[in-house]
Amino acid sequence: MIIEVLQAKIHNVRLTQTELNYTGSITIDENLLDAAGLIANQKVMVVNNNNGERFETYIIRGERDSGIIGLNGAAARKGQVGDILIIMTFAHVDLEEAKTHTPCNLFPDRNNKLI
Repeated sequence: MIIEVLQAKIHNVRLTQTELNYTGSITIDENLLDAAGLIANQKVMVVNNNNGERFETYIIRGERDSGIIGLNGAAARKGQVGDILIIMTFAHVDLEEAKTHTPCNLFPDRNNKLI
């Protein structure tokens, strides 16, 4: 049996920009992507701790060391600059593998930098 498990979570990052006139997505600092093992165009679930919004979109690689976390396109309506977000990805794995799977959990600082 194949089940879906948490692959990675970037916890409590601060939204730094919104860009409504864009085709969609979330922009994430490349340092955070590398540390979490995520790639451009990968599907993510985003939770906004300030307003309770929960939505799916895909990743765009942001400038390394910039601390950027940006909501683009329609997703820009889901948050305001300064909101606290949790970004999660999931993976499909065999049940036996899932029993020993450990997701990557990142806890960046207030400026979205790795600690």
